[in-house]
Amino acid sequence: MQLSAITVYPVKSCAGADRSSVELDRFGPSGDRRWMVIRPSGDFLTQRDFPLMSQIAVEETPGGIRLLGAGPALDIACPAAETPVRFVRVWEDSVPAQDAGDAAADWLSGVLATPCRLVYMPGDAVRPVDGIYASQGETVGFADGFPLLLISRASLDDLNTRLPAAVPMNRFRPNLVVEGCEAFAEDGWRRIRIGDLEFDVAKPCSRCAIPSIIQESGERDPHINRALASFRRREGQIYFGQNLLYRQLGRLSVGDSVEVLEAKQ
Repeated sequence: MQLSAITVYPVKSCAGADRSSVELDRFGPSGDRRWMVIRPSGDFLTQRDFPLMSQIAVEETPGGIRLLGAGPALDIACPAAETPVRFVRVWEDSVPAQDAGDAAADWLSGVLATPCRLVYMPGDAVRPVDGIYASQGETVGFADGFPLLLISRASLDDLNTRLPAAVPMNRFRPNLVVEGCEAFAEDGWRRIRIGDLEFDVAKPCSRCAIPSIIQESGERDPHINRALASFRRREGQIYFGQNLLYRQLGRLSVGDSVEVLEAKQ
């Protein structure tokens, strides 16, 4: 087995960016979901309610990010260290963040046709992973709950046999894609090694409406969640992919070998 794709999502719920390699820091893959779009109240926005977020591409720049949409691009600098911190909401978590300024807020509010602002998680912020799953005090950025999502290519291939038309992997927004295993083999992994780094397979990923959103257009596809529900529903949830935690920092690269160190009993 090998790692066949790496994707980061600089702004939560906006378009992903493929990488040939990535460093893991204490937030997750470097540059992954350190930025987030919020309502003025501090609650986060996602494609669930604003599918056009899939149309916002994000490029990392030396000092921040560049937003690209239907109109002119906008360069945004990481907030200065002295920028005041406010607390925003990611599900049940209250998370420290810094506002990225009025230009970013105006740009995003225009694209999404709703008042919103862009915030950044500063380097000294601490958002713990749920202690039910974390064993070493792991932390995470603005991702829903875990720093990494892994899916095997064979699992997507299996799903595509059940759909009227094949869908790409970006419907599921994984960070890591593995090739060379059987469909849904990842469901049985407890601990794996990718390259030189070890990972705990923390829990299956429960899916919401986002896989039904066509990332290239923002339109909704009625077939995918119906197909998943027909064979991946358990206890009222649909599961596809596995959330990972990692035991050390380091670099991952496309082509790294993947080895199962411990299987679930």
